[in-house]
Amino acid sequence: MGALICAGAALAPDLDHPAATISHAFGPLSHWLCEIVHTLSYAAYKGTRKKGDPRRSGGHRTLTHTWLWAVLIGGGTSALALVGGRWAVLAILFVHMVLAIEGLLWRAARGSSSDILVWLLAATSAWILAGILDEPGNGSDWLFTQPGQEYLWLGLPIVLGALVHDIGDALTVSGCPILWPIPVGRKRWYPVGPPKVMRFRAGSWVELKVLMPAFMLLGGVGCAAALNVI
Repeated sequence: MGALICAGAALAPDLDHPAATISHAFGPLSHWLCEIVHTLSYAAYKGTRKKGDPRRSGGHRTLTHTWLWAVLIGGGTSALALVGGRWAVLAILFVHMVLAIEGLLWRAARGSSSDILVWLLAATSAWILAGILDEPGNGSDWLFTQPGQEYLWLGLPIVLGALVHDIGDALTVSGCPILWPIPVGRKRWYPVGPPKVMRFRAGSWVELKVLMPAFMLLGGVGCAAALNVI
């Protein structure tokens, strides 16, 4: 479940982009939310930029692509699970299952007719997984074991997913302002990344033909190790 939530949460930082995959995940509702987050992100950039930060016309890769956003979203999710009980947990699982399916099967999941099937699959999966984990010893109290702390851990894979997204963006040509609001030199929105010779454009052959197969192989090895197969 943590892996599925992490996969879904890795799409969430693109809430600041009205044309991103996440903007289509929940119909007009998610598109409207993306427009709001994009406006807020742009306002945050303009309001906090230093002299070294370039002028820009949009809010993509700003507020939602920072460590602070990741921590706040993860902490808020844990608090919601703690206060809202089972229905809040089911809502959290449903949202991230939808995003995971949209992200992993984005070609097949596009279109209004596919949306309903994705939502039904996500709702069914969330209900079944929550039921399994609620059984004694199955993981609802993983890591946080005190009474009343069930599902408090849900925020952790969400933080991880957001940071994985940010690190992936940092590898591209534009970099990613992960460190905001910590200033670096004359910039508050410093684009963190490796040396420019090691960067690539998002969606380029490096990402699709080199990195994707490499990470799929590493993920398979990790799963096999977690299941004690190797």
